[in-house]
Amino acid sequence: MKRKIGAISLVVKDYDEAIQFYVKKLNFKLIEDTKLDEEKRWVIISPSNNTETNILLAQATNPEQEKAIGYQTGGRVFLFLNTDDFWRDYNSMKSKGVIFLEEPREEVYGTVVVFKDLYGNKWDLIQHKN
Repeated sequence: MKRKIGAISLVVKDYDEAIQFYVKKLNFKLIEDTKLDEEKRWVIISPSNNTETNILLAQATNPEQEKAIGYQTGGRVFLFLNTDDFWRDYNSMKSKGVIFLEEPREEVYGTVVVFKDLYGNKWDLIQHKN
């Protein structure tokens, strides 16, 4: 049996502002945006059209969920965005105002830099060594 993680839920303040950030600043693709009821939507984004693991944008609906916005992992890096061209993506994101928390660095596994999304979640942008 083939199994995979299909999506990871990311708690957001607002569907539309989250879509804007991920699509316009990080060049993600909007895969699906389906209205489920008056307040809830099924919003799937992905770094590219052929990614097996997607992100489900989940708008917070109560105070407990609102506390998790931007702090889903207690301040640690939450998500890891792999790229085949680090400098292309880094320069593109930087030119669009994405906040980087450090300068790019070389590690034994590849080139990496930490950035924040619009809510403060930390991400790694990584190009792994072959």
